[in-house]
Amino acid sequence: MARPAGRRDRDGASARAGGGAPDAASAALRQAEAHLEGGAVRSGPLLIVNADDFGASGAVNAAVLRAHRQGVLTSASLMVTGEAFEEAVALARGAPDLAVGLHLVLVQGRAAAPRERVPHLVNARGELPRNPAAFGVRLAFDPLLQREVAVEIDAQLERFAATGLPLSHVDGHLNFHLHPAVFTRLARAAAKRGARGIRLPQDALGLALRHDRRRLLPKLFLAAAFGLLSAWGRRRLPAGLRATERVYGLFQSGELTPAYVLDAIAELRGGSAELYAHPATEPSAEPLGPNPTDLATLCDPAVAEGLRRAGVRLGGYAALEAP
Repeated sequence: MARPAGRRDRDGASARAGGGAPDAASAALRQAEAHLEGGAVRSGPLLIVNADDFGASGAVNAAVLRAHRQGVLTSASLMVTGEAFEEAVALARGAPDLAVGLHLVLVQGRAAAPRERVPHLVNARGELPRNPAAFGVRLAFDPLLQREVAVEIDAQLERFAATGLPLSHVDGHLNFHLHPAVFTRLARAAAKRGARGIRLPQDALGLALRHDRRRLLPKLFLAAAFGLLSAWGRRRLPAGLRATERVYGLFQSGELTPAYVLDAIAELRGGSAELYAHPATEPSAEPLGPNPTDLATLCDPAVAEGLRRAGVRLGGYAALEAP
């Protein structure tokens, strides 16, 4: 029987990584895969473990590959205008079991479209807006800006298509893809290009607060805003595009811990969920950005063992069943 969607041969991966004996996390995952192949827990919940910001830097790219080969990572979201985009594409081509989707960047990054096609969206250096809240308000009421955002969405999808990688899914930097002026356009265009999934970040606020009650007001705001937008978006999914029932990681950006992941696993009762993280081999300039803590969690043997014990199926958005 085939392995769960999105996984690679662990022994081969360790050898290609220049390794000797597989580490404990890889061993635990092989046990989980063998158990799944035996058919005992084929109906277990599906968990997509995704890394955002693939292509942002060499430190992020190295972490994505390590978390896929030595940890529980099954999926990554590619920044097609990232500084290390070409390196990320090369790494993805060498890791065919890693599902790769588009990480749409409309804020805090560079545009893919030429400046003359999006003059109101970028500054003189081709940079996108820095402030997502202010830009979100402008976008809601400016039809010209909305047309330029549509141009930029198509440009980023075109750049992804030029890589030759299958488009697994789409999501957005800072989850800006949920903006009403963005979501419908992106969802329809992605579905036409064969994407199977889109992120709807309906996270478990209670679980997050049990682990960390800091920044309570921002977390309450995020839970309300993204909860409403996700419910709105779920009603507007085009044919062929699917979303998981739950998404974990919205409140753990830069602070993903094994204890949190194990509690999230314990909450899974069937169906599907995405856990997204921001792994990197080096700390980033932003405190909640890509970081080694998330990488360590994704490679922690206790996480792999928790998945095995819970009978969780690991995969990508292609493994999602139609509702």
